[in-house]
Amino acid sequence: MFLPATEKELQQLGWDRLDIILVTGDAYIDSPFIGVAVIGKVLLDAGYRVGIIAQPDIESDRDITRLGEPELFWGVTGGSIDSMVANRTASGKKRKSDDYTPGGRNTRRPDRAVLVYSNLIRQYFKNTSPIVLGGIEASLRRIAHYDFWSNKIRRSILFDAKADYLLYGMADKSAVELAKALKSGEDPRTIRGLSYASPDIPENALHLPSFKDSAADNKIFTEMFHTFYQNNDPLTSKTLVQQHDNRYLVQNPPAPCLTSDELDRVHGLDFERGLHPFCRQQGEVKALETIRFSIATHRGCYGECNFCAIAVHQGRTVRWRSKESIVEEVKRIALHPLFKGIIHDVGGPTANMYGFECKKKLKEGSCKTKRCLFPKICPTMRIDHSAQLNLLRELRKIKGVRKVFVASGIRYDMILADKKTGIPYLRDLVRHHVSGQMKIAPEHSEEHILSLMGKPEQDDLLQFRKLFSSLTKKEGLKQFITYYIIAAHPGSTIQDMEKLKTFCSRNLKVLPRQIQIFTPTPSTYSTLMYWTGCNPFTGKPCFVEKTGSGREKQKKVLSAPARKKT
Repeated sequence: MFLPATEKELQQLGWDRLDIILVTGDAYIDSPFIGVAVIGKVLLDAGYRVGIIAQPDIESDRDITRLGEPELFWGVTGGSIDSMVANRTASGKKRKSDDYTPGGRNTRRPDRAVLVYSNLIRQYFKNTSPIVLGGIEASLRRIAHYDFWSNKIRRSILFDAKADYLLYGMADKSAVELAKALKSGEDPRTIRGLSYASPDIPENALHLPSFKDSAADNKIFTEMFHTFYQNNDPLTSKTLVQQHDNRYLVQNPPAPCLTSDELDRVHGLDFERGLHPFCRQQGEVKALETIRFSIATHRGCYGECNFCAIAVHQGRTVRWRSKESIVEEVKRIALHPLFKGIIHDVGGPTANMYGFECKKKLKEGSCKTKRCLFPKICPTMRIDHSAQLNLLRELRKIKGVRKVFVASGIRYDMILADKKTGIPYLRDLVRHHVSGQMKIAPEHSEEHILSLMGKPEQDDLLQFRKLFSSLTKKEGLKQFITYYIIAAHPGSTIQDMEKLKTFCSRNLKVLPRQIQIFTPTPSTYSTLMYWTGCNPFTGKPCFVEKTGSGREKQKKVLSAPARKKT
């Protein structure tokens, strides 16, 4: 069933009032790929009456009052994407389209949606139930952070939204625990994965530099970010506090990672895999084209690319679903009336991280002084593709399934490191699971920039390309690699982009077309580099292109046609 989004649906359910109302910047897509839908269904499964208001009109009370006032709390999210990223290009221009809005036009999601929706609730419901922030926009802005759009350090979004609580990360467990505490009248401020404002400092808390000091001094801001980043593991993190004027932001340690059984239960919930009829009146959403019949196999990422926020939001520890759970989900999909036999993607943040983790990390937590894959793959991280290899073979056997694609990015360095099953895994991908083009993300070619990005060396890319080409040729297939590139990342100059172009032309025999300009987003190391102009790991200065024209030029180096020789 869909979560109720209209008064009529409440009446049909026989509900006179809701326990929780979720407000989102996306259209309401009932899918395990949509965070607000997952939280809603998890709360519903726990016995709470949950409703949802999608993309409310911010100029009136027409939508925000539609379901009344919740008994326990309002949940507010900007949607599946940070609203500023959804609304603005890297050059600051307004985007015309939105894949999560009915009809595709970018007309429904406000800038800084979390703040706007929180204010909207306060405007029409005085002294209302607690407002709880969640989702990617709130999660990555939970401490003092650099904001690219205003080009300054901003306070925790909890203070700017004047919210009561903030649930960071995936928040499945935290949301249920919060609902339980509020219903029973207990103090929720000990819940893991929760942040709140307080006039007092909890015992044994670790102090971050204050918002004021962090905003005034780049070295202090860097020190603050290191401490914040290192306290994102459920097994080792401490309670963090950060002073904001005369109050303190308190961040409890992260919620424990879900076990495989718990992940199986979440994905076994009754998702419609479609757009709610109330939203569908305004048109279809493009996002459904890819996520309706795709499968999420795991959460978390130990890649820790410096420009990516997955490690901060989902965690550095990978947790995966059982093969049985995934097989059952695909069998249910095969019965869907719109299913045409194609599973568009089987994966997660990186597809081939399924089914294995560092045993030391699972027992003792993430290492504070080294990473799993960079600069080289840690010897204690035993890369093993056998679990996903077996999973994909099982999925191919399911009645009604014609094709199973792996469209999530592949970490090619991991395939090369797996001496036992790496090549058999890639061979199976080539034979059965590539839809004409395999997507990989080298991001650049120059070693000093790859180092700043936390990405593998170009030798790994060339070795993988050779292996892929060889296997493709043996299979008699015409398949290609699509390369994702980032322009204007900290450290990158026009000269570096020219070298990248030469490298691609000579070694890859193609000029990549999937090029994005680096967009600084909160809570990533690359954004820290952009703001401070320094490598945070060495303290040495690094070039940062901050002008809009300069950033555009870097992208155009690759997109411009090669000059003809005269």
